This record gives sequence, C-alpha cells and structure tokens, in this order.
Amino acid sequence: MTDGRNMGTLVLVTAFGVSLASSNLVAQQRSLKEQLVGTWMIVSCEVVQPDGTKGPLVHGRNPLGQFIFTDNGRFAFQVAAELPKFASGDYRKTTPEENKTVVEGAMAYFGSYTASEADKTIAIHIERSSIPNLNGTDGKRVVTSLSL
Repeated sequence: MTDGRNMGTLVLVTAFGVSLASSNLVAQQRSLKEQLVGTWMIVSCEVVQPDGTKGPLVHGRNPLGQFIFTDNGRFAFQVAAELPKFASGDYRKTTPEENKTVVEGAMAYFGSYTASEADKTIAIHIERSSIPNLNGTDGKRVVTSLSL
C-alpha cells in the first residue's frame, strides 16, 4: 500500500551508497526531499566497491524492492531476489544452505535520512538492519534516477 504521492521507480546504486535522479520537469521544480517522499519501487540495485568494481546488492533472480521516505526524515528499505521455498515449509527449520541463500538474496534496513540539494545525495543513518554489521552506521546515496 502506498501513500498515493509517489509510486514510481528508483534506480539504486550503492557503495553502501544509492543512486536516484529525475528527468521530470515538474519534479525538478520541487526540492529533492519533496521528490523523495513516498514509496519507490526499486528496479535495479548494485554495490560499487571502493575500487570501482560493481556487483549485485543481493544475489538471485529478479531482485525487487522498495524504498519508503517520509516527510519527517524517516526511511525503510527492503530488497529481495526470488528465493526458493524452504524444504521443511517452516522458516524456523532451515538448512545452512537455505540460510545462506536468504542472507545473500535479501536485505532490509530502516532509520533516518537527510537530503542534500547541493550534491543530489541522501545521507542515511541505519538504526536496524537484516545485516547486523550495518546497525548504527551512516551512508550516502547518490540520486541518479527518479521516475514517476
């Protein structure tokens, strides 16, 4: 369910950074933060390593996700590939290989954000994540594509 304001697509590139940008003339007249508020479908996401090499943020077929930005500076992010069902049918009774597939094929986190008009970036603070090492960390996302 969306808030009805933005249900568009977001191109996501991360170094634990992200990418977004707008070609819509009306959207360009609003601030970056005003453009971000709403629910965005993630149709592409990758990690850019410090050495410039790129790879998938999650492993598996057809990764999809969403980024939700609120007007009071909060966000939620989740992305997952198509994952096979657990053989047992119970998520509490999984094999080590099934666990590995899920960890590599899905990611979620939430926290707070600020948007910078000057360099078209989003500074995020991750409060909790499905990847424990990200808890309490800060990151920057570069906006390269927003489409409504």
